Amino acid sequence: TSAACFSVFEGLVTGGSSGLGCATVERLVQNGASAVILDLPSSDGAALAEKLGERCAFAPADVTSEADVQSAVSLAREKFGKLDLAVNCAGIAVAFKTYNFKKDLPHSLEDFQREHRRNLQRDPPGGGEMGKNEPDADGHRGCIINTASVAVGQAAYSASKGGIVGMTLPIARDLAPMGIRVVTIAPGLFSTPLLAGLPEKVRSFLADRCPSLACVCVFLPSVLIINCNHLGVCVCVSLWLLNAVYSK
Repeated sequence: TSAACFSVFEGLVTGGSSGLGCATVERLVQNGASAVILDLPSSDGAALAEKLGERCAFAPADVTSEADVQSAVSLAREKFGKLDLAVNCAGIAVAFKTYNFKKDLPHSLEDFQREHRRNLQRDPPGGGEMGKNEPDADGHRGCIINTASVAVGQAAYSASKGGIVGMTLPIARDLAPMGIRVVTIAPGLFSTPLLAGLPEKVRSFLADRCPSLACVCVFLPSVLIINCNHLGVCVCVSLWLLNAVYSK
């Protein structure tokens, strides 16, 4: 894909200091786009922004704080003039089964709610701001990319990611009249701090079932932004398969 395709984007990437978010930020900036990294104050966001230069900025923020998110959105417009791309990668996972029979413990309700609060955002960052943009020749004002998962374990995590898939089309329909497209990617496993945080036994089990090409999801955001002419899309990357369900 040519760098010229990327240079038109002024983006915001949540969870942008590590894993998929970091790879997305680096790819965008390296190809001429600009990006604001939205991540926790304790993250490596500031160092990454400094490394990538003037087309990148860091917004220390918590995605569960509306005020923090709005500050990051405002920073994007103030620094780069507009916001027409939001890639939402921030998320957490708690490795716990529905019920631990060895310890006679159910999944913690607190952890279940915490995962949903952080992983499942009712209002994807940037939608309102994109509505203020001048439309391009095709009537487009922006694109929002959310991250779901093909996870088949961890009920709380899977439920939060399933919620993202379920709300993709309704949100796309809500924002379509303003020329804003909504895309959800559902990647498989690849090496991220989220995966590294799981117990060794779990990581080994998953790694044996994970092909190296699962990391192809790093490339999906830029491909979808440029080539997708549909308003609501969910793309699943699982093992060697790439499946897409969309609505015009």
